[in-house]
Amino acid sequence: MSVFTGWRAALRIARRDALRAKGRSALVVAMIALPVLGVTAADITYRSAELSPAERLTAEIGSADAVYSDVGLGPIQQMPDGDMYDRASGGDLSEEPPPVDLPAVFPKGVRAISEQSVSATVTTSYGIASTEIIELSASDRMARSRIDLAGGAFPRSTGELVATEAFLKSAGLHVGSDVKVTTSGKKYTITGAVELPADLDAKQLYAEPGAVIAPWAALAKRDKKVPAPQPGETRWLVEGAGEAGIGWKDVLAANKAGALVTSRQVFENPPPDSEIPLLRSNPQYAADRSFTSDETSTALITVVAMALLEVVLLAGPAFAVGARRSRRQLGLLGTCGGDRSQVRAVVLGGGLVLGGVGAVAGVVTGLVLTVVFRPLIEGWAGHRFGSLALRPAELLVIAVLGLVTGLLAAFAPAIVAGRQSVLESLTGRRGVRRSSRVLPITGACVLALGVLIAVYGGTGGNSMLVAGGSVVAELGLLACIPVIVGLLGRLGRRLPLSPRMALRDAARNRGRTAPAVAAVMAAVAGSVAIATYMSSSLAESDYAYLPMLTEGTISLTAGDSETAERLPAARAAVEHNMAVTGRRADISRVWAGSDCNVYYEDENGGCGSLSLVKPAGKGHTCPLDTKGAKELAARLSSDEHRAMMRTPACVDVHNSTGTFSNDNIVVGDATLLDTYVKLDDPAAAAALKAGTPVLLNEAYAENGEVTLKAVHTYNAKDKTNRKLHPGPARKTTDRLKVYLAKPEYATTPGLRMILPQRTAERLGLHTQPLGSVYAVGHEPTDAESQRVNAAIDQAGGGLWVQSNSGPNDRSSTILLILTLFAGVVTVGAAAITTGLAKADAEADLTTLSAVGAAPRVRRSLSGFQCLVVALTGVLLGTAAGLVPAVALRLVDLRKAMEYMRESPMESAYTPIVLPWATIGLLAVAVPLLAGGLAAVFTRSRVALARRAG
Repeated sequence: MSVFTGWRAALRIARRDALRAKGRSALVVAMIALPVLGVTAADITYRSAELSPAERLTAEIGSADAVYSDVGLGPIQQMPDGDMYDRASGGDLSEEPPPVDLPAVFPKGVRAISEQSVSATVTTSYGIASTEIIELSASDRMARSRIDLAGGAFPRSTGELVATEAFLKSAGLHVGSDVKVTTSGKKYTITGAVELPADLDAKQLYAEPGAVIAPWAALAKRDKKVPAPQPGETRWLVEGAGEAGIGWKDVLAANKAGALVTSRQVFENPPPDSEIPLLRSNPQYAADRSFTSDETSTALITVVAMALLEVVLLAGPAFAVGARRSRRQLGLLGTCGGDRSQVRAVVLGGGLVLGGVGAVAGVVTGLVLTVVFRPLIEGWAGHRFGSLALRPAELLVIAVLGLVTGLLAAFAPAIVAGRQSVLESLTGRRGVRRSSRVLPITGACVLALGVLIAVYGGTGGNSMLVAGGSVVAELGLLACIPVIVGLLGRLGRRLPLSPRMALRDAARNRGRTAPAVAAVMAAVAGSVAIATYMSSSLAESDYAYLPMLTEGTISLTAGDSETAERLPAARAAVEHNMAVTGRRADISRVWAGSDCNVYYEDENGGCGSLSLVKPAGKGHTCPLDTKGAKELAARLSSDEHRAMMRTPACVDVHNSTGTFSNDNIVVGDATLLDTYVKLDDPAAAAALKAGTPVLLNEAYAENGEVTLKAVHTYNAKDKTNRKLHPGPARKTTDRLKVYLAKPEYATTPGLRMILPQRTAERLGLHTQPLGSVYAVGHEPTDAESQRVNAAIDQAGGGLWVQSNSGPNDRSSTILLILTLFAGVVTVGAAAITTGLAKADAEADLTTLSAVGAAPRVRRSLSGFQCLVVALTGVLLGTAAGLVPAVALRLVDLRKAMEYMRESPMESAYTPIVLPWATIGLLAVAVPLLAGGLAAVFTRSRVALARRAG
């Protein structure tokens, strides 16, 4: 009999056995398909979410052939993609060039539509909202793919417009609603809802050219009380006369006239470098053009390596259970003359059959799930997929890897099955084998070696070592699982019957428990690794964020003395519509000489100035912002650098925001300390009441005093103050005794010193109410902000409410995708693995019923057995998942330290933050889910089976 004949028989037996035991086969297929599903879905989603250069171009110019714009530099030279350009003559502009007549620059026979935007306030169902209105013929075919109609119809007249879905949602409006531009008073009807595929969160309105800006400008010209619109530069979308589109010669001609052109034809067929004038005069642009970024490669290499190991660990117990359930059939094969190699071939044939089905099912299901959840993923990513990117080569590799690793996972069960005697196989007796003492010791050594390799790779920035060390560490932990499972039996001495039996059964049947624990461990390790890396990255982003206000506060500010008179009405609106807690803190701004807010553009005498003088020396000057900073940074660790950056001397250099004034000095009282600074200090409140300023940054104080320097310059147009203060500008320097706040209050956004009103008057300074600060229970919602804006506008306008916007980069698309699918694989693997373990323990449950155990005992025992497996796997998986996450953060730390030593004022903070919410959810939800499912699906009564032998 040839080798192929033997394998054909083995595959036929495996196929028939799979069809006979459909439930068990389905579980095995699911175990193989689950990680393949996750990798397939992650691959398709990642490839689809990353827009190609051509798709990004379409997001900018739609279906047009080119877009023309005036950059205000005169004749220019540009790169073919239009991203980089420079003046043709080089140097700085001596005078502003005249605007370019763009239509005159177009090639002959083209068709063009204009685009111009303006910021405006419009009415909403809640009140008033600020938004951007873009005048563009959105219905034109050149706008297709840049603006897509989601509902209703495009505008057909100057009294209609369309709105993005994000705007409609935030404004509480719908198709058919009317909006009014508050400045011009003109009403418009929303005829349709649109979306920008490249920016689903954009809140914009689109109108026909001439519908908004022209009537607004005409009204402002007639009525001086109406503020004139401030539109942006006009761009033109151009469609070429023929199929050639807009070529490189057309671009060069436009450049000579001062127009910048982004052309689809040139982008797709760029000219040679010899024909690009900008490269001849500025060769460095060639290097800039060739720069590429590969910021996620390290994480992806590690994830792929752990995914392959996960397939093996998940499929291994599946085949082991299948082989044990089929041992009587394998024994019969031996009685018919089959040797050990043929028994192994049958088990491997089952791996090949079920592995192939699982791999194909995983790829197909991953594709289907990606299609089904595509809108949800696009919403998280903030943009539509350019297309569903299916790369057949990658999907084939994923399927083959799933098949091959599944087949490899069947090797160990095949070897065990081949070693069993025919008698053991026919009687169903498992025999008793002592656990190896060498394996756990070897496993512990391998675990330590893997951790060392991963950490060494992390500190050295080697992603391959990080991936390899993580896999080695997980394999070492895998070898330790039988000993860990054996120790579980000792924990159940004082527990009730069902959990005690479950723990002892797990310890006694290590051959069944250990593979199931390993499978859950593998799935959880991937989830914990990704969640830890993501939570650490978000913590780093939060640390780098510079807030404009202290957390949990908002500010109401007035622009000038006229609008300051409307503060009472605005305060009432804020207190009525927003979640204000506690007392209001009123603040005033302070200045010397003429008010720079009024005379900032006047050349006839200028305005005054006021500033705190920062002493020099230790404790006052930031050592990271002086000569020798690089040498100092080279000697600092990340923690030492972070501590130095948070000292009062350095934090002021890094965090000065000017929220309330350019000099960060405001006039206020003790309520400001409580509401905004969060400083509960009776001594500080008493100091303000007594006329003593409170200094929040001690770096400006010397011997308990600060130096306040003022230049009292009065503008000739400031007739009232000029009459009171004739003569040349007066300079004063005052030494003021201050109350010093603790060093941690130096980080208070926008405040350096609080000056009492009577002290400002004593120093001859001018003050004016600026606004109020409130503590709020939550950040203002869109509806709350729009209600307040409407009330302020009704009172006369000129005031605004400010709140923290929060960190900009709160998420990464790739990490979000990996986290989503890792969670799906974890829950699915835990449920299926514990189901396999329960199926393998069916004989024990049958024995339990035979000795008269109550049905609830059978259910509870089954549930606790699965809970033990899942909980042990989760805890070990958490430990295994921390290794690659920590190593990857060490790679990031190395890069941050290199950057910090080049720029000492840049942060090198690279935290490692454990995702306790994720870990807690895995440690509680996954075991409870597995145990609950096992208890629910365990039959209370079972027909007793006759035991052979």
